[in-house]
Amino acid sequence: MELCGAVSGAVPGDAAQREHSLRAVFNGLRYIVKTGNQWRYMPHDLPPCPAVYQQTRRWIRAGVFEMIVEDLRSLLREFAGRNARPTAMILDSRTLQSTPKSGARAGYDGTKRRKGSKVHAAVDTLGHLLALHVTSADEQDRAQVEQLAAEGQRITEENVELAYVDQGYTGEAAEQAAARHGIQLEVVKHTEAKRGLVLLPRRWVVERRFAWACTLPKTRQRLRTALRKPRRISLRRLCLAYARQSR
Repeated sequence: MELCGAVSGAVPGDAAQREHSLRAVFNGLRYIVKTGNQWRYMPHDLPPCPAVYQQTRRWIRAGVFEMIVEDLRSLLREFAGRNARPTAMILDSRTLQSTPKSGARAGYDGTKRRKGSKVHAAVDTLGHLLALHVTSADEQDRAQVEQLAAEGQRITEENVELAYVDQGYTGEAAEQAAARHGIQLEVVKHTEAKRGLVLLPRRWVVERRFAWACTLPKTRQRLRTALRKPRRISLRRLCLAYARQSR
């Protein structure tokens, strides 16, 4: 909670004009993210939904959760004996099933045989989030390399040199898109026909990250705009949990 206040430059929690403590407001936000409930069904022992919603919008506009995830990632890497800024990352995507409210935003992923949205992510070799991008499910993975590479280099201050990918990112266009940002793509292939669960070197950490992100309730995954911000808040909560374990 102290991180939220420090990063956003918010009015101190004991200020005279504040009716609800930042801790109580943040607990209300955690309730929404954890349960996926509607804002107006906020329990009575938490601040009113307008107060929680308005403060959440302020935090999002200030980029508070993105900055907190970045700071926590650096701390966790140092706890693990790594450099705070990674030199390698892993790219992958996950297709989310659409709902009737998705409408024209949903696309069909022929590989997964699923209609919905696709979440493209870049993580470091420990599985900590670097970049997140959402498209319709019919978008090709290789077409997102440019944006993920640019965001990854921005976050790490141009420190990434290598990106591990699967066979969905093959092709000259993907290689050139990564090269424009000083990144070399390395495709991790199956050494034999896949039978059951196979943990691929390097790439399994991004699969684990997607599994952790499944703690975000399905009701929050139906809109493209709802996929990005709540996921970063959920990932921040996961990072904090692992930071406590690393002490």
